Amino acid sequence: MLGDIEENRVFRSKKELMTCLSITSMRKKFQCKVFKSNTSFIVVRCVHPSCSWRVRANKLIESEYWMVTKHVNKHTCPTDFKTTRRRQATSWVVGECIKRRFINPGRVFRPRDVMDDMKQRYGVELSYSIAWRGRECAYENLRLGTPEQSYNLLPGYLHMLMQTNPGSVVNLEVTDGNKFQYMFIAFTASIQGFSYCRPVISIDATHLKGKYRGVLFTAVCHDANQQIFPLAIGVGDSENDAAWTWFLKRVKDVFGENPALVIVSDRHRSIRSAVEEAFPRAFHGICIYHLLNNLKTKFKSKNKELEQHYIAAAKAYNLQEFHVLFYTLCSAVPGAKEYLESVGLDRWTRSHAPCRRYNIMTTNISESFNAVLVKVRELPITAFVNEVQLLCQRWFQQRRTKANGCSSRMSTDVEKKLEERRDRAQTMDVRF
Repeated sequence: MLGDIEENRVFRSKKELMTCLSITSMRKKFQCKVFKSNTSFIVVRCVHPSCSWRVRANKLIESEYWMVTKHVNKHTCPTDFKTTRRRQATSWVVGECIKRRFINPGRVFRPRDVMDDMKQRYGVELSYSIAWRGRECAYENLRLGTPEQSYNLLPGYLHMLMQTNPGSVVNLEVTDGNKFQYMFIAFTASIQGFSYCRPVISIDATHLKGKYRGVLFTAVCHDANQQIFPLAIGVGDSENDAAWTWFLKRVKDVFGENPALVIVSDRHRSIRSAVEEAFPRAFHGICIYHLLNNLKTKFKSKNKELEQHYIAAAKAYNLQEFHVLFYTLCSAVPGAKEYLESVGLDRWTRSHAPCRRYNIMTTNISESFNAVLVKVRELPITAFVNEVQLLCQRWFQQRRTKANGCSSRMSTDVEKKLEERRDRAQTMDVRF
């Protein structure tokens, strides 16, 4: 907080002086205007013509500093001469008021939050556009500059990321005009840890919400404790064939490909063509819930039995169980048999899959990871990447500490399941 105006107070610049005046007027519920101003002095008065409140400040000789030389701190204007919309609430003043809300780098304020905060603290009603621009000013002051400056800072940030995280893989691709096009990041811990995970990768994309938008691509899997294990992130212009292919080729370069690898995704056309090009030997399964939504939409059905039979058929372990459930499903929904077979039974059922999908039948882990990043997706690009790095670093450190406390080579999740089954088994009798 810049504090109140008082005589003999010195400010580092004219802008700081005007910011303090604006915040003071908002806090004390009055409006002021510049009466006279030049390069050497400024006079500010209350907007009411008969009010005696005023401030005069002079620039110090051979300096950029300004000092308040006179302050009449008494209002003689009518009490009812107030409004909730004040001229001092400009975007840069709003940014100054809310910037301390961003001391925690991960804190995100939406324009609606800015409007509510200014209303509660100062009684000022802001338009959405002023709130949005005020938030951008706060970003510029406290984070990594404007959205444009943030993109300019990105190459240097990624270089330092590789220096401080040896073994991490970073790719930054620009257009012929030296403009951002694609970015890819895989941290060392992700690269080393993948060899201890089940070879099933869930991929998904979601929109960034900054000034220049874009799409965030993610590749994640499960660790031994059934927790989200981030493998790689990428940023591109949109969810198209070229962007998906570029991202998945980088994933292949880093994590490799083997016949047991399974890629799980939704049914986006660009993903299918990209997987076929980047991972020709991997099996491409689809999320059973995305297909279920397609099924409901196509046949305009809200039948709960359809959902139950479909999920049971998709998760069936053997063909005999699958055929019974699939027959029941198709009998209830005419046309479903042809539709689901056209998709490919191997792509959505566990019993027909040529590779093990284990328990990863959906893209829930990808969508959950995207949900964790929902607020930071509003940040400028470099601040966003920094938040992702901090999140992954925190997760990996917590899990490493937990793993070091294990008494066996098995994960805590597996040990817990084995203990539960052992306790249950001890209550049973073996009969021949």
